[in-house]
Amino acid sequence: MARIAEVIVDIPTMQTNKPFDYLIPSEYEEQIVPGMRVVVPFGNGSRSVQGFVVGLASSTEYDGRMKEILEVMDLDPVLNEELIQLGADMAKKTFSFQISCYQTMLPSVLRAKYDKVIRVIDELPGDLWETLFASRDEITWQEATERGILTQLMKLKQQELVEVVYLVKDKITVKTERHLKPLLSFDQLEEEKAGLTKRATKQLLLLNVLQSLAERQVPTKVVREEYGISTAVIKEGEKKGWLTQFDVEVYRDPFENHTFEQTQALQLTPSQEHAYHQIMAAVEGGTSDVFLLKGVTGSGKTEVYLQTIAEVLKKDQSALMLVPEIALTPQMVQRFKSRFGEEVAVLHSGLSDGERYDEWRKIEKGEARVVVGARSSVFAPVKNLGLIIIDEEHETSYKQEENPRYHARNVAIWRAEYHQCPVVLGSATPSLESRARATKNVYHLLELNERANNQELPEVSIVNMREEASKGNRSTFSLSLQEAIRDRLAKREQSVLMLNRRGYSSFVMCRDCGFVLPCPNCDISLTLHMDTKTMKCHYCGHEEGIPSLCPQCGSRSIRYYGTGTQKVEEELKQLIPEARVIRMDVDTTRRKGAHEKLLNRFGNKEADILLGTQMIAKGLDFPDVTLVGVLNADTSLGLPDFRSSERTFQLLTQVSGRAGRGDKPGEVIVQTFNPEHYAIQLAQMQDYNTFYLKEMSLRHKGQYPPYFFIIRITVSHEQEMAAAKKIGEIANFLRPSLGPQAVMLGPTPKAIARTHNRYHYQILIKYKREPYLEEKLHELLQNSQKDVAKGMVIAIDSEPTSFI
Repeated sequence: MARIAEVIVDIPTMQTNKPFDYLIPSEYEEQIVPGMRVVVPFGNGSRSVQGFVVGLASSTEYDGRMKEILEVMDLDPVLNEELIQLGADMAKKTFSFQISCYQTMLPSVLRAKYDKVIRVIDELPGDLWETLFASRDEITWQEATERGILTQLMKLKQQELVEVVYLVKDKITVKTERHLKPLLSFDQLEEEKAGLTKRATKQLLLLNVLQSLAERQVPTKVVREEYGISTAVIKEGEKKGWLTQFDVEVYRDPFENHTFEQTQALQLTPSQEHAYHQIMAAVEGGTSDVFLLKGVTGSGKTEVYLQTIAEVLKKDQSALMLVPEIALTPQMVQRFKSRFGEEVAVLHSGLSDGERYDEWRKIEKGEARVVVGARSSVFAPVKNLGLIIIDEEHETSYKQEENPRYHARNVAIWRAEYHQCPVVLGSATPSLESRARATKNVYHLLELNERANNQELPEVSIVNMREEASKGNRSTFSLSLQEAIRDRLAKREQSVLMLNRRGYSSFVMCRDCGFVLPCPNCDISLTLHMDTKTMKCHYCGHEEGIPSLCPQCGSRSIRYYGTGTQKVEEELKQLIPEARVIRMDVDTTRRKGAHEKLLNRFGNKEADILLGTQMIAKGLDFPDVTLVGVLNADTSLGLPDFRSSERTFQLLTQVSGRAGRGDKPGEVIVQTFNPEHYAIQLAQMQDYNTFYLKEMSLRHKGQYPPYFFIIRITVSHEQEMAAAKKIGEIANFLRPSLGPQAVMLGPTPKAIARTHNRYHYQILIKYKREPYLEEKLHELLQNSQKDVAKGMVIAIDSEPTSFI
């Protein structure tokens, strides 16, 4: 009988990146299985921490006195065997901690929340007990922080006069609904009726309802609302023994106010049919092939997804469908719910914690076999997976920027190998890495080269904004775009306008001395937000009022420069006042359900123009949109990132695809100050293949992915010298283990050298094959634990997607 549990404890350091052995108390022997969360004692003090049981054993190599598990936190495991294995593998490949990987896999309500208290364990000198603890035995960590006494308490901790105690609190909540059920038979209820007075009409009604239930249970609110029976009458009936009331667990349904009309499979085009059969052959054969489905915008990739999933469900298997971000979710959910109904569970950040938890439980219990969601949905506890689809696979939002720095595509391929099922990566503009793998037959390329409705791709014209300025047009809108918008208004058609910046203006500058209002915590200028009348930092969230005088020279010559979505909306209303405009950016979509409401309003033709940031570039399908205007195609071209041309090409191609998706032809107008740039010219022709060859040639010369792998090591600290010194030490530590082909860039400050009052330094290592590098990086993590304790943050990012 297994008496020992192997537990990964919730202390994210290298020393705890392996299981610790704990004795299973006799009362839990039958209960504890791998995947459950437990509370265990850790270290020498009275510290209790959460942990995940990852295995059971009957013996141990530990020769000390083993501690016992204190408490079991789950009745059922929250991680299955597959996810336990995946977490261990992820920790190695992403240079992170197993506990971080396991926590990432769970919905937020299942993640432990700690309350920290500082407790007196010995007699304190002088009047410290009174001044620091107000004559109490303990105070909370939060109180100590707010009163600014942490430094004094740390000294007492070193003298072992106080201790820090972690109190584990579980945030899990289950929604319940009050139900009632008759306790008496039909005849017994009939007898109760005979004993009622003539005035007891409501009690008589209640008895009639109970008879109609015939021992079935119903929600109490149904009896109240449908029959007009008050709570007092129901309680009286309960007191008389006619009925019983009890709580029943129910799921929160984020779509309870939605109606989804059932849709049927559409007739596939020959190229869709070919893709469908190729994917289905892998499903039937139980192979973990990876397919790259490259289809022009509007070619019907989603219909291929829906029909392959339908076949997977017929085989009693499940499917996982990832979309890049919340903006894509409403329309995608509509399509999936309309085809598969209750079989669909949705996981994304727009849901409340409770809704997300309930959707997760539906998946875990096998009640929903189709999962649609954003990046972290790749960890959904889906059983018997038959197919994984990643839509818009080129999107950088599939890569997590914090620990663990995983890429959803890599996790999906791992899970597909575990379940022996195929992965489909869909995109009109695949990432160069994926397209290169398809060229080498690592992935299988499937192409959809024509639109499903046989419409031509929209005509794209480029407007040189330098020429507009020379003609005296200082507006954000070129004359041709203004004319096109008015033409669409006259025809009662809709337009989509994309700007790559939210807020009102990029920055505020003094025209007399050149002062630009900076963020006090970051090396970045503050952005003007006119709706809140504030200046905001888009990195750390700092906010302050709009200055009327220059803080440096006192001049009143403060002017706004650059253009944001708010300012464009204002300008648009002045130019074309009759146009009804919906603005869609981070500021207007903060509230729950805001995305969907705005898109529904636009879909119902309550607006003529949808103005937004990148979030409107992908996935939207409105048949009356015949014009797309890109207001500033250059925004991402000037960024210090080797992928900037690729991102520009992808974004322009994607947003162009929003036009002409119905029966009417579409038009796209792209405004740029760099009309000769190859990314913009090839996006105009929607020529992915030429762009791919051109960009691959440049990547080869520059020794960048997909020809080389990249590892980025970053260090940050509140003191610049400490960060600079540490990154130098790391470079010296790694350099001897690298072969002659590897290239080390740096150490250098990051592109934005300071954020959140911390200084950031980095090194990049470009390599093809370095047999000792992974081991050396894990050694670096191991050795850096003492630096982390001093406030240093050291991060290792394999295949980073952002360099700013």
